[in-house]
Amino acid sequence: MTLSDTDRQLLDRCLERAPMAWEDFVDRFIPLVCQVAQHAVFSKGLKLDRNLQDDLVADVFLALIQDDFQVLRRFRRESSLATYLTVVARRVVIRKLSRYLPESRQGEMVDAANAGDLIEDTIDSTDQMEHLLEQLPSTDAQLLRYYHFDGLSYQEIQQRTGIPENSLGPMLHRARLALRKLAEASQTTR
Repeated sequence: MTLSDTDRQLLDRCLERAPMAWEDFVDRFIPLVCQVAQHAVFSKGLKLDRNLQDDLVADVFLALIQDDFQVLRRFRRESSLATYLTVVARRVVIRKLSRYLPESRQGEMVDAANAGDLIEDTIDSTDQMEHLLEQLPSTDAQLLRYYHFDGLSYQEIQQRTGIPENSLGPMLHRARLALRKLAEASQTTR
């Protein structure tokens, strides 16, 4: 899916600091950010109360405006703005949520946030991501889908695949490295 004219104009207005542009941006994308927060909280087995949701949503929008809209300026405009914002929002939410988890699960949250950085920095669209995942061994691709796109915990992945939980971290790490190499190779061939 490509960037719509409506979103392109809205993004341009925000970056130019046009009157009411930021308010329009927030109105348009707050439901998306709320949905990302709800899904991330639910997938990690936490409860989402109104205060936590408000904090998570505020953190996402704060991340978008920091350093003169740096995150929005990095958007390459080769995918839909909603896809890009979903990746950004998920990364911000996961980092914030890591404080609410027992120490034993904080490492997997950091891994998820770092992988969100990889995806945001190297993948321009859902179509490109699917194309890259198809090039990985099927187990690697499925683990990445389960963990990063379906938001499953290590325990839930273990239940679906039979792979021991203590093997999932190293397997996901190797799969992410392979994905990064594929993404970087595809960037250089453009």
